[in-house]
Amino acid sequence: MNKKVIILTLLLFSMLAKVFPAYLLIPMDNSQANHLKAYGIAFWVLEKDVEISWLLNYRGGSYLMPYHESFERECRLRNVSYQVLANVQASAILQEIAEPGTNMDDMKLNKVPRIAVYSPKNKLPWDDAVTLVLAYAEIPYDVIYDDEVLNDVLPMYDWLHLHHEDFTGQFGKFWARYRHFPWYQEDVRLQQQTAERHGFTKVSQLKLAVVKKTREFVAGGGYLFAMCSATDSYDIALAADGLDICDVMFDGDPIGSGHPENLNYHNCFAFKDFKLNTNPGDYQKSNIDVTHTRSRTIRENNDFFSLFEFSAKWDPVPSMLTQNHEQLIKGFMGQTTAFNKEFVKSQVVILGDNKAFQEDRYIHGTFGNGFWTFYGGHDPEDYQHFVGDPPTELDAYPNSPGYRLILNNVLFPAAKKKKQKT
Repeated sequence: MNKKVIILTLLLFSMLAKVFPAYLLIPMDNSQANHLKAYGIAFWVLEKDVEISWLLNYRGGSYLMPYHESFERECRLRNVSYQVLANVQASAILQEIAEPGTNMDDMKLNKVPRIAVYSPKNKLPWDDAVTLVLAYAEIPYDVIYDDEVLNDVLPMYDWLHLHHEDFTGQFGKFWARYRHFPWYQEDVRLQQQTAERHGFTKVSQLKLAVVKKTREFVAGGGYLFAMCSATDSYDIALAADGLDICDVMFDGDPIGSGHPENLNYHNCFAFKDFKLNTNPGDYQKSNIDVTHTRSRTIRENNDFFSLFEFSAKWDPVPSMLTQNHEQLIKGFMGQTTAFNKEFVKSQVVILGDNKAFQEDRYIHGTFGNGFWTFYGGHDPEDYQHFVGDPPTELDAYPNSPGYRLILNNVLFPAAKKKKQKT
């Protein structure tokens, strides 16, 4: 073969590399038409046993995957923006990301997370942001509750979301306003029946047993994600282990004498030194939450929190959890809205906060071999979601930065990674 033929052959191969598609890039910056469904595409591709690159801090945390016609077709069907790349283009992106001076990294996703949502089977007059966005993104999940947790199903799963639960056994402290409502009465009845079925005399004892099972799940390598009242009530239940902190209308007898002052903060994942609110007429369970603090002057027009920036190469875990196309996120209220910085343990990783008002909104940590994340508020696109309000229609918010944070957590267990030091 002469020199001219060799040159022509090399040119031909070079042209073919540029013409034939090799990779599919799903950008996650402001060019993306539907950020939320893009996570569903990533999950769907993982189900095909295809490894994906999550390009941390590259165009908002984009996804790069081998090209296949079915992947491109699925993106079109779900209105997810994408780009078809040749080998040379994808290699250039990966080379840019690998440069030591860039705050980017290539995180491999190679596992389909098995997802469970801890949620009551009876219908309550509010919705859950996590189940809403999982359904919208078309990510499959199982619903489990107290019976399943106590019957040891958790080892079947990688990721567990805690619905807006009250793990203190005070039924959300809805007694003062809603005790005559049928939904409240049914919920109390069903939870008391479940407690009796498992040999407990009080719902607070049932919920503590559930909390301990989920703590074992995390210690064994599981991923726990909680929002709204499931965050602080989880730690309150752990701190009150062995104490009676429920008043007579919740468990049939008064609060144990001196018990609220004997909390064991060492048991807690996230919080320390907090005090309980034992007034049964107040929704607030402790001073961890800032929602009903009298001095709080935040209103919807000035309610924002900032995401922290982490080193993608050295702190990949918090980097994954904060991937977004916006760094300033609209705040939103809940029964638990935000966490008073004063009561957050020093080893907790703060992912997002409102520094001016000393409020942490999005926090993360490790326990044993696993991870937990707490996210304050009820619904990222419904500023003040009241009991009985209709569910949010996510078709109106396909690019919601607040909902993206939830989905970062859903894909988190798919990553091949090492636990960060805290």
